[in-house]
Amino acid sequence: MSQVQQIEKEHTEVKKERKKKKKKRKKKVKLPKIDLNHWKVTLPVTNDKGKPYEIEPPEILNFASNEVAQPYMYIDSIKGAIVFHAMPTDSKTRNTKYTRSELREQMEPGNNNKNWTFKDGAYMKGKIEMDEVTRDDNGKYHRVIIMQIHGRLTNEQRDLINEDDNNAPPILKIYWDKGKIRVKTKVLKNPNAVEPEIFHESAWGDDEGFNFEQEVGFRKFTLEVKVSEGKMVIVLNGNEYKVYENIHIKKWGVFENYFKAGNYFQTRDKGAYAKVRFYELEVSH
Repeated sequence: MSQVQQIEKEHTEVKKERKKKKKKRKKKVKLPKIDLNHWKVTLPVTNDKGKPYEIEPPEILNFASNEVAQPYMYIDSIKGAIVFHAMPTDSKTRNTKYTRSELREQMEPGNNNKNWTFKDGAYMKGKIEMDEVTRDDNGKYHRVIIMQIHGRLTNEQRDLINEDDNNAPPILKIYWDKGKIRVKTKVLKNPNAVEPEIFHESAWGDDEGFNFEQEVGFRKFTLEVKVSEGKMVIVLNGNEYKVYENIHIKKWGVFENYFKAGNYFQTRDKGAYAKVRFYELEVSH
């Protein structure tokens, strides 16, 4: 074999090796197991009317190519996750001082008016990981709400108590809190209260909260939320449970509800931010 042939052979082998490596790299691309057909997203940036920027179905299916969304909701194709990135901005929804990069369930795509009750039953499961989160001046990590069940007044309930919107309190907030999972729910200030008094947001207060024993830190974990008439169950990693089955949950049955999931960032500290990865998210009714 001549020197020229030897060089050509080596060059061909190098090219083959490069192709193999390229194929391997291509195989490594992963996509999250999340169907966005029944979700809209609220992002920590304002639209041209000064309100939080939202993307509804079907546009949300192309969020990866949406330039406005790209800094706040994007695919990590190495890990196979959607990353939700939030920080304090002027993009605040009504009744809160905090910002979010968070999904809101829409049972009927593009419509907020079709929701579910506890009697209907509902289930949400997510595989999640805290990617990055800043610390406060005391060195403690900032808190992030990663899942919620939010209440909603029907139009009739809203009109009955002379409210100007359909907002009701969130019956469930699940936090990533200093590496642990913390759950908060609502309780009636007066357990004997009945309709229409219980339609008022002021009738409900916060419970003392519950911390799961397991520390998730910056590792992947699984959360399940199961609701049925008069009952709510939260499951961490398939082996630790918190069950709510009391007068407050029973009376909550009058409200409509919807799931939320993502990154609802709980601070206004300057320079603070958090990134949350969702590998899987599924909902059923």
